[in-house]
Amino acid sequence: MLDLDSFRKAGARVTALALMLCLLPSACAAERQQASGKSDKSPTEIVREFYRALRERRFRDAFALSIYRPAVEGLSEEEFKDLQPDFERIAAAVPERFEIAGEQVSADAATVFIRLKDDPNAAPEPVALVRDKNGWLVGDRQSQRLVQQRGKDFFFQARIDAHHDDVQKMLQRIAAAQLVYSAQHEGRFADLSTLIRAGLVPKDLETADSTGYRFQIIVSNDGRSYAVRAEPARYGRTGRLSFYMDQNGIKSKDVGGKPLTEK
Repeated sequence: MLDLDSFRKAGARVTALALMLCLLPSACAAERQQASGKSDKSPTEIVREFYRALRERRFRDAFALSIYRPAVEGLSEEEFKDLQPDFERIAAAVPERFEIAGEQVSADAATVFIRLKDDPNAAPEPVALVRDKNGWLVGDRQSQRLVQQRGKDFFFQARIDAHHDDVQKMLQRIAAAQLVYSAQHEGRFADLSTLIRAGLVPKDLETADSTGYRFQIIVSNDGRSYAVRAEPARYGRTGRLSFYMDQNGIKSKDVGGKPLTEK
């Protein structure tokens, strides 16, 4: 199902069965829509066009067919370019082979069922749609209300929420890596570059490109204790919280992007 979490985790997890591709409706149908300002396309046709536009990286066209339209309409070209890598990761998850397994319509809500052609025995996956004054939109009513509330800030906030979750998980991974390293080196801990060379944490922690955060591990002179700091690379765009971790646990706080200390 296409839901809010698909976009909160844009850089990580997208529901594969929901992101499908098929053929666009006929050109004459598109001309009728342009002339009237209202779409008479069926839910199935909207789903097909939505995923085709995603796969072809026509992101503005795709989101215009979904509840995420208000989140895109107000974006400047610079803001849209900033979000482009997140949209690219979503498009990369769109499979090539699928089929429409059915459609159900009830008043102003609909569900289109889709199935991967490579797995014909799999249960069909539902894609929710809602209808507004201009026609059907991909998405559900609850998520639509949230998008309308946040407007053009929606995708940036979704990215920030995802990065906050990812940093929490990465700090836990670093703590586990330190335990492994310590057990192998007579109780001593390591800095970030050493943990990376040992293959205990990913190399992409050297930059903020994938995480949106800058990580630093501070090891005591005797190597018997350590602390980890993580700050957003771009405050308000890649994150808001600063993080601090030592043997007592993880703390986080919005301090304007500055480092958080143990005090």
